[in-house]
This record gives sequence, structure tokens and C-alpha cells, in this order.
Amino acid sequence: MTQEAELPGKRVLVLRPDELGPNDQKMWREIRTESAAPANPFLDPAFTILVGRVRPGARVAVLLDDDSPVGFFPYERGPLGQGRAIGLGVSDSQGAVLRPGIRLDARGLLRSCALSSWEFDNLEAGQGLFVPHAAEELASPVVDIDEGFERYRERLRAKSPSFLRQTLAKERKLARQVGEVRFAYDAQDPDALRALMDWKSAQYRRTGRRDRFAQEWITRLVTLLGESEEPECRGVLSVLYAADRPVAAHFGLRSRTVLSWWFPAYDRAYAKYSPGLVLQLRMLEAAAADGVGTVDLGSGPARYKESLKTRDLRVYEGAVVRPVPGGAVHWLGREPARAARRFVRNRPRLAGAAARTLAELGRVRGR
Repeated sequence: MTQEAELPGKRVLVLRPDELGPNDQKMWREIRTESAAPANPFLDPAFTILVGRVRPGARVAVLLDDDSPVGFFPYERGPLGQGRAIGLGVSDSQGAVLRPGIRLDARGLLRSCALSSWEFDNLEAGQGLFVPHAAEELASPVVDIDEGFERYRERLRAKSPSFLRQTLAKERKLARQVGEVRFAYDAQDPDALRALMDWKSAQYRRTGRRDRFAQEWITRLVTLLGESEEPECRGVLSVLYAADRPVAAHFGLRSRTVLSWWFPAYDRAYAKYSPGLVLQLRMLEAAAADGVGTVDLGSGPARYKESLKTRDLRVYEGAVVRPVPGGAVHWLGREPARAARRFVRNRPRLAGAAARTLAELGRVRGR
């Protein structure tokens, strides 16, 4: 279903993700390397290809200069040409993959893709093409473990001594009161993955948030990523067991050097032992030993992220909107709600009240 369009000095081919050939994927990765951007698995071609298997509107614009690829722009296309970042809703790093020095006009690129708008909520820093269209800049905490876990633990002990001490004490208590504690970094345990999804769904409902695992495409995508053997983009299921029973788990996405913290959850019956934090420390240690240099905790406030992080990346939320009917539909449907969320987020008391209201609604729905 190849479509072709023109940009000034460039030819644009619009493909389905499964139409990307081995050479396209090789060039995509080479361009990412040239740009010195982090090897985030969400911006690897394998992620886009797997999203294409569960999202029929997924497309990739291939930018050609003298028939050689100089850029790739993955996106999803909806009614009236409304576009969104590939995997929006679960993708923690978004943007175009462009050879350094390439200059484009964002609205011109959208026009060549027959898009009236393009929405993003985790646009990576350095995306000069789209950052001017951002409505908000967000902090995305990361943990640097490239110097090894022991060095990181020293820094954590100096920065958050009580956090580390209490977490280790709770792990010992879990072992004494429940049973032997063991950890699997890359578990092949379908039962644990199902338990993780159940725990996470219950958490979404309890906190009044949309249940991601009630959406079939997300469940299918997680399954496909769990089966992936692509070194630059594959799922990793980490599980903490007590007395051979899963008590906490995390499904993340990793490249060779970056692990994205994605879907963590735990069995609330063991909440007093903080099994999620125990798992996270164990996972950081195992990831460092496995060659991971950075664990990206993702945007969004959480107390544990502040304790664990070594620094923040910047990500952006917003949309590019063209002055066409579909663009107006996007603006009317999205921007007022986005502005309201931003207003609440920037006022801690109001944000706290909103969180309590969502939690109460979640409890009511769960009855």
C-alpha cells in the first residue's frame, strides 16, 4: 500500500510497518546511532513493526534523498487524518528518526502523510522538529547504572539512606514471615505475567484510571514483545517470588543499553513488605550486570522515582495541528482537556484532591 509524496528536496514513501525491509531497519538504527540519542527501545523499528501488527492505522513515512533513507517518521492515522505517536498511551519515547542536519517543516511533513494533526505525550528531547509545538515540558526520571550497581548503591545510600535501609529490611522481613525470597530478572513465566496484568488492572480501577489491559491491542502488544528476540527491542519480565509465589512483577522493554520501566505491579496481600521496591532494587542490580547503562523510569510523579533517580530527562506533550478541518476536530477534542489537566497538575492541592476523587470513583466502580 505504498504511497508517495514530496517535500522540498525530499521524497516521502508512506509504508505499513511490515513493509519495512531489513535495509530500512538497518538504516533506521544507524541514523539513531549517528544522532547520539539514547538507545530507547520505543524508538527502535521493531517496536513500530509490532505496533503495526495490533494497530491497523500504523504507518511509517520514509524520507528519501537520492533514493537513500535519511529519516523515518512512525505514526498512527485515525479518522479525518488525525495522527498520533506510534503506540500512544503506552509508548514512553516518541518522535521522528532523522539524520543529523536534516531540516523539515513539521506541518509540511504531516501534509505529506495526509495527517491533519499529530499528537504526542512523551516526545524525546532533541526533537527540534516537534518541540516548538509542545504544550508542556515534563521530567522523566532515569537511573544511571553504567558504572555498576555497587557504585549506584553507594550514591543511593548517600542520597536516600533511610529508603535503602527500610527496603532491605522489608525484604528480610518478607523472607522471615512468608518464605524464601528469590528473584528472576528475565523470567519465562506466563502465570506471573497473567498475575501482573491482573494486579495492574486492579490498580488502574482502584485509582480511577483507564485500565490499559482491558484494551486488547495493548495485551496483544505486550505478548508480542515478550516473545521478541530482537536485542534492540524486547520485553523483559522480572518477578519477585516469596515461598515460590509471585508477589511483585515488572514487564519492561529493553535495548542493549536502556531498560524502560513500563508495567510494574504487586500483590496487595503483601503490601506491608513493599515488594515492588524490593523488586526494583533487585532489577537494577541484575540489569547493571546484564549491560544496561540506563533505566528510564518514565514521566509522571511518584515518590519512589524521586528516591531512586540519578537525574531527569526532558519529554514533551502536545500536538502539531494543521489549519484543516481534521486539525480543528483534534483541537476541540483534545486541547481544552489538556489545558485543564495542566492547570490541575501545576497546583499540588488541586492535584491531590483530583487524585482522591479518582480513587473514590475507582472504589465505587469496583463494588
